Formats: sequence, structure tokens, C-alpha cells
Amino acid sequence: MAKQQIDAKGMLPKHAQMRAILVDMCTNQLSSGDVLPSERQLCADHGVSRVTVREAIGQLVAEGLAVRVHGRGTFVAERAHRSELRLASFHEDMRRLGLEPGTVVLSVGRDTPSAATAAALQLPEGRKTWHVRRLRLADGTPIAVDDAWYDAELLPGLDDVDFTASVYETLATHYGRPVERAEQTVGAGLASSEIATVLGVAKGSPVLTFDRIAYSGSRPVEHAYTWFRANRYKVHMTLAG
Repeated sequence: MAKQQIDAKGMLPKHAQMRAILVDMCTNQLSSGDVLPSERQLCADHGVSRVTVREAIGQLVAEGLAVRVHGRGTFVAERAHRSELRLASFHEDMRRLGLEPGTVVLSVGRDTPSAATAAALQLPEGRKTWHVRRLRLADGTPIAVDDAWYDAELLPGLDDVDFTASVYETLATHYGRPVERAEQTVGAGLASSEIATVLGVAKGSPVLTFDRIAYSGSRPVEHAYTWFRANRYKVHMTLAG
């Protein structure tokens, strides 16, 4: 592995130069799960203090590129899965990325939706809905929590379907209501205690938030909130002018 000295008179601070070196290690020289050189070795290889090395490593950990394991060292984090913004079920999205989708059903039941969800589903006040919560997996690793709502009168018996399979396929084949379009807002946030526990991350970890309304024809059939682990999932889009 090439040893690059830090330019003490350079325009970038030493810790920023060190971070750039470590990013190159994590993305181009090492693989997921490989251990980074020790702090002492990095100091010797690049002519910087341990404070500089620790600050640079801390930035990589915060950005999700590296993971510290107490007593063992710092390791290259698993690569984030990159998804293109397109209309697809979670199962379709993961399979397109070459990953095996999995689902753990957390709860299914009838519930009164919030005002926002009732408006999204175009429901009258007091109308009951199906409320479905699921943990989504990619190659067995928790990646997202899905909290979805469906009109109980429009989709009778929905609580009897297999929620480990694709709900969009079920809507199309069982109810004759294929999802044809969706409106989705993507944001960023911090994992609540509940979401963090289900995803197996620390409270306050960064998450990507998705707020989606799916339509079959002109009728909204699903309103879903999804929280993705920001260190395991990226969104890719192509912009044209």
C-alpha cells in the first residue's frame, strides 16, 4: 500500500489530507471488513500525530465508511447499497441490486390513521385502515423499517396475506389494483429509540426517510413511511436538462 506523506504547508489541514488518504484506502485499496492500519502505523507512514489520525478516522466512522471495534481496531464498513429512484417494490429493488430481500413482519392490525395518512389515502374521518409494520433485510442484514397504511374497505382481508412477500404483487394479483405510480419525498433524519432498536443501530444514527403515496389508477392504495440506514443505502438519480 502506497505511503503518502502529508504536506504540512499544503492548503488543506493535515486531518483533511489524512481523511482523503483513508477514504482512498476504504474505497479503492481495501474491501469491506478489512482492517485499517493501526493509528501508530498511520502516524509513521504519513508523518502526522496520533491526534490528526484519530480525527480523520473519527470522520470516516461518522460518515459510515469505517467501523471501530473496541479492542480489535478500525474496519472498512460494508458498502452502501445504491438504489435508483424508480417505481419498484422493495423486493424488486433489492433483487436488481443483486441482493436477497427479506422481511420480518413486526405487526399487522386495524388502526385509526393520522390526519396526514387519512388525507394521503383520501379517506373520510374515522375510516379504519390496515397498519402494517415490517423490518426489511438485504442479504440478511437489517436495512429499513417500513410503516405502511392501507384502506381496510378497499382491501378487505389484507391481514391474511403473506407480508413477507411483495405487497405490490399482492395488490396486483389478489385485488386487481396494480401500483402504477407513486409520489415520494426523501429526507434525512436521526433514528428514534424504537427505529434504532429494530435496525440494530445506536439511537440518533443517521437515517434516510421516505414518505410515499402509491396509486393504482387515480386511487391511492398505500401510504408508507420508511426509514433506511444511511450507512447501508444510497439513492442515485439521473438529471436531465
